[in-house]
Amino acid sequence: MKLFFRDHVSFCCLYVGQLLLIMMIFWLDGYRHAPTALYASILSLILFVCYLVVRYLRNQTFYKRLSTPLKSLDDLSMERQSSPLTQYLDRFQDELRQYYLQELDSYKIKFDRHIQFLNQWIHQMKTPLSVMHLMAQERDDEFSSSLNDEIERLKNGLDIVLCTSRLDSFERDFYVESLSLYSLVRKTTSALKRLFIRNHIYPEISIDSKLHIHSDEKWISFVFTQLITNAIKYTVDDGQKIHFEAKQLKDEVLLTVRDYGIGIPKSDLPRVFEPYFTGENGRSFQESTGMGLFLVKQILDELGHRIEIESELNQGTIVRIYFKRKG
Repeated sequence: MKLFFRDHVSFCCLYVGQLLLIMMIFWLDGYRHAPTALYASILSLILFVCYLVVRYLRNQTFYKRLSTPLKSLDDLSMERQSSPLTQYLDRFQDELRQYYLQELDSYKIKFDRHIQFLNQWIHQMKTPLSVMHLMAQERDDEFSSSLNDEIERLKNGLDIVLCTSRLDSFERDFYVESLSLYSLVRKTTSALKRLFIRNHIYPEISIDSKLHIHSDEKWISFVFTQLITNAIKYTVDDGQKIHFEAKQLKDEVLLTVRDYGIGIPKSDLPRVFEPYFTGENGRSFQESTGMGLFLVKQILDELGHRIEIESELNQGTIVRIYFKRKG
């Protein structure tokens, strides 16, 4: 209704102006019959109001459509009227919707091809990296050790890119099963043993081997890898430990990962799960990308798990992951 009045305010002003102009012409011409002029004016006004009412009723859907924000493309298929204006609008909307869907399909095909190429390229890059790693292992010197460190960084970076590209199709790329939490943590720490040794940091696992969680092994292993990598990266003192503890709650299994690193400023804690956010620590550690915890949060949300972070500057960080019981 408001849009209708706003659209016709200039028309109403024009009508009132021309009515006054006609009355003035008659008055200047010597016509002084006020009752007759008033009667004609009222009759004209009634006809004008009737015209506006009929016009509003015929185009009510049109104005309602223009004043209601779209929530989806299906809203374009709301009730339609048979007035010429709404018919042309309906035809325009149908053409626009068809064009939009065609463009969307075109970009989706291009995006899928790009993701497919990216995934293939990442897998191809992992092969020469593995070969380089084996070649470096044959030499036991400082150069080969440094080379292996850089190879591990490259592998971790490729895993982050691969994980990011697969998030949009997550529902087609996971398999939930019963997993031993102790075995998962032990397997992940073993895979990162070179990182532990190089930084003189050691894992301490206090998890009952009988504790099981329901999750996807590939995705949850990536989550553990990112958490451990962050814990090691931000622990600057030699000889520190990273503690892994787990316990059975009423309806959940709680995994706690604790480090004794530099911690996270309280002002940065609310934003640690935002993409590309590195905070104050990112200024001191140039390798920070701000994607690790973002991906961790996204993956855990998709798997139905919950994560919490508690940290104190120069005291360390505690990460808690809650795994819900199946069913």
